[in-house]
Amino acid sequence: MAYFGLPMCLRAPARPNSPISHAAPLKNSRPEKDFTTVVDPDTPPGGLEGAVVAIGNFDGVHRGHAAVLQRARAVAERLGRPCAVLTFEPHPSDFFFGADTIFRLTPSETKAVALARLGIDAMIVLRFDAELAALTPEEFIRDVLVRRLAVGGVVAGYDFHFGKGRAGSPATLLKAGARYGFSVEIVERITADASGSIEPASSTATRQALEAGDVERARLLLGHPYFVIGEVLHGDQRGKALGFPTANLRLHHSVRLRHGIYAVEVTIAAKRHGGVASFGTRPTFDDGAPLLEVFVFDFSGDLYGKTIEVDFVGFIRDERKFASPQELVVQMKRDAEQARMLLNGAPPSRPS
Repeated sequence: MAYFGLPMCLRAPARPNSPISHAAPLKNSRPEKDFTTVVDPDTPPGGLEGAVVAIGNFDGVHRGHAAVLQRARAVAERLGRPCAVLTFEPHPSDFFFGADTIFRLTPSETKAVALARLGIDAMIVLRFDAELAALTPEEFIRDVLVRRLAVGGVVAGYDFHFGKGRAGSPATLLKAGARYGFSVEIVERITADASGSIEPASSTATRQALEAGDVERARLLLGHPYFVIGEVLHGDQRGKALGFPTANLRLHHSVRLRHGIYAVEVTIAAKRHGGVASFGTRPTFDDGAPLLEVFVFDFSGDLYGKTIEVDFVGFIRDERKFASPQELVVQMKRDAEQARMLLNGAPPSRPS
């Protein structure tokens, strides 16, 4: 393992659909094994006939998304139907404007984990391609919702638009529901906090906050901390020799989190630990591909190959180049102290 810019042997970058990705730290409402993922069904998936379906990209599973999902579950329980999410891969923005246009907060695999933890029964993934993009709103409703999925109900957010040219709207869905005989509910805008803010919680605002390193604001918008999950990679043990062994994670290639040092909480085998983490390119040494390096406080044990979750609590400072490894180690000790203060609720001193 390595630490904050100390060199290590790197794996190849994760592929776009790698399981090393992001997940919301949501409590399990039931075992995840009950959750089903269905890709491009042409007929109603077994066990999901007449399901109540929440439609959207749900990237980040933020406060607004949670409200839509909660409403969908309530409708499904009232009607005695299963509850599913209908989403799209690749993200429509990546389809129209090129790969990695969108900083993915929750790629597909981890989105499934987050949805399962919220008690959703299934995720239905439609391949977003030229054929799907060309469907008019009426064709999407008739061919996808009615013929292929046989939905019993649809729940969407107030700003949901669909079909060619984004011509379909919540009003379109409401009219179609009356015509085809499925229920429709539209969830109004959810503000970022309970103090009267009129800013809607959105994936775009969350991405902007994270690109600025403002993980506190991201938490406000998401309703939970920005969170990643990944497999710990093998390194060259240099960090361990210097007294700072780290767990190293390669994040999804679209991540544009601000490079720097963060106070974090780490979940290992269902137990939470404080820690300090660096995300960046290690300019003191190799200036390589972005890597997340996590030093877990008060922990000893072999984490190689294990999956851990990292919850971003506070930003400490920007990543920067040091004149020597010794100078870096001195700063690492200061960073660890700052992280402990943040995790204990004390205001940090001015970054040095």
